[in-house]
Formats: sequence, C-alpha cells, structure tokens
Amino acid sequence: MRGGGLGRLRRHALQPTFVAAALATVFAAACHDTRPAVVVQPKTGAAVAVYVEVADTPDTQTRGLMYRAHLAPDDGMIFLFDREQNHSFWMKNTSLPLDMIFISREGRIVGIHANAEPYSLKPIDVGSPSRAVLEVNAGFAAAHGLATGDPVTYRNISSTKLP
Repeated sequence: MRGGGLGRLRRHALQPTFVAAALATVFAAACHDTRPAVVVQPKTGAAVAVYVEVADTPDTQTRGLMYRAHLAPDDGMIFLFDREQNHSFWMKNTSLPLDMIFISREGRIVGIHANAEPYSLKPIDVGSPSRAVLEVNAGFAAAHGLATGDPVTYRNISSTKLP
C-alpha cells in the first residue's frame, strides 16, 4: 500500500468517532439546558418542552403576552397562581392567536382552550380549577397531541408559586 493510502484509511476510520463525539456534545448541551421550561407528556408521543417566561407577579400576569409580534414555536408563558381556582383570561392587546393550557396543582392538564381570538375581551376559562396556565402559539396543543389528563412538570423555574 502506498503511503497516501494508509493516511486515508486512518482519516476515514476517525470520521465515525468525530461524528459520535459531535452528537454527544449536542445531546449533552440539550440535557443541561438551563432555560425555564414546562414539559408535557402526551398519552401518545414524545414529551414536549415549552421554554417559558414566568408570570408569577400581578404585573407580569397583567401584561402577559400583550404587545408581542412574535412567539417562537417552542416558546410560551407560564402563569403561576397562589391558589387553585377557575382562572379566567382575555386577549386584550394580544395580537397572537394562542392555545391556553390549564394545569392543576397536581400537575395535570385540566382543560385546553385552543386558538384564542386575538384582541378579544371575551373571558376564557375551562370551568375547572387550575393553579397554572400555559400560553403557547395557537395549534401547539393539537400538533403535539396534548389532552386533558396529560402530566406536566416544571424545569428550571424559580418561583414560590410552583404547585
């Protein structure tokens, strides 16, 4: 074998190792993601993470997602409340159609209001007590097969109001 052939063999032998190392690095970075997230496990399909802004004060809850022009596909806002009750929302000054996912203190979806109408002042609730409400882009719940009863967990969220 000529000298160049052996070098090519070594180079090709190292390529799978390099690819595996690169994939491991990407996977490790994803596992150590420190962004606040709400993770929902649908009855069918893989768990889905929503990277969230936390609304746990009267000011952040009043403003919510008002005046936003864009919300990334896997982003949302989690509203955390002191008490479990039938929480009601509206879409005042909100230009984005949203899905609202109502979550019990036990960490289960108790209702979903899909495709809330932008700018509407009509009260939105699901008729069941909730301790948290997750707002995401309209269509998100259906696209991921989310349903009443699905479990929800919270990751990297610092709030005294976590259920």
